[in-house]
Amino acid sequence: MEFDLNGNGDIDIMSLKRMLEKLGVPKTHLELKKLIKEVSSGSGETFSYSDFLKMMLGKRSAILKMILMYEEKAREQEKPTGPPAKKAISELP
Repeated sequence: MEFDLNGNGDIDIMSLKRMLEKLGVPKTHLELKKLIKEVSSGSGETFSYSDFLKMMLGKRSAILKMILMYEEKAREQEKPTGPPAKKAISELP
């Protein structure tokens, strides 16, 4: 969250550059693009939180599987079920 500059949940090239500089490992623009390409599961110039976890913990990590499982369960609970609640006329915009 600290390095997600635009708040969309992905790390872009500028966020990665800032992160690595803060860690004392500055990289060139081409090195950053190569790193994102290696880490990212999709195409583009960003990588997601799950891509970051896979990179840090390894694809076969039991810890990674547990984290992803709990995050998926949390997303399922956030979804509302049933019809939307009725609103009074005074609540309308």
